[in-house]
Amino acid sequence: MRDNNCYSGAHLLLAFLAGGIAGAAVALLAAPQSGTDTRGTLRGWARDAQGKAVRVPDAMRRIYADASEAAKKAFVESFAESVSEKTDA
Repeated sequence: MRDNNCYSGAHLLLAFLAGGIAGAAVALLAAPQSGTDTRGTLRGWARDAQGKAVRVPDAMRRIYADASEAAKKAFVESFAESVSEKTDA
């Protein structure tokens, strides 16, 4: 019987990231710092995240293009091998 699990690697990655963010937030809020220091730390993290988020779409586009090209190549090779086996038989 076919397993219809709707969760993928992307779901797992998002769950892991969400858990990490939640854990970091709890650790930060429970740390013995003043409110001013905590807000400064959060502002620094926000600036870092904003700078990194700008670069993510380009990186994802490159990764998708590479994966797409690899999939096309694998399909063509597999198809050619399949046709070759049928003509040899």
